[in-house]
Amino acid sequence: MKKLLAVSVLMLSSMSVMAAPQATQGGFNGPTEAAPLVQPQGGFNGPSAVPVLTTVKAASHADDNAAVELTGHIISSVGKEDYMFKDVTGEIKVEIDNKDWRGVTVTPTTKVIIRGEVDKDWTVRTVDVNTVTIAK
Repeated sequence: MKKLLAVSVLMLSSMSVMAAPQATQGGFNGPTEAAPLVQPQGGFNGPSAVPVLTTVKAASHADDNAAVELTGHIISSVGKEDYMFKDVTGEIKVEIDNKDWRGVTVTPTTKVIIRGEVDKDWTVRTVDVNTVTIAK
């Protein structure tokens, strides 16, 4: 009876391991941590009454909370959720929360569009990213 019970428990535990789904994750494919699976969200994609900065150079001199839409490359990971972003005008540090990857995986050669806002401290400006999409 003890052997039968032990075999039944072993079979049940191995079946639950086989049935566990594998999550698809996105993020920067380099020296960084993986992002959790998050369902994509929809929204309005069109003109805005608020001016949107489109270059790293402009973002580097912008006021706090200025809207940005930058096209370029995430070239390296510099911390838990911090990355260096580069476009033709320069480089800037960006913060991308794991949930904001939304299943997108990129490498330093992947051209991306990041949308977010400038985070201005006393002397340093970074970009707090809300979305990452692959550029066409």
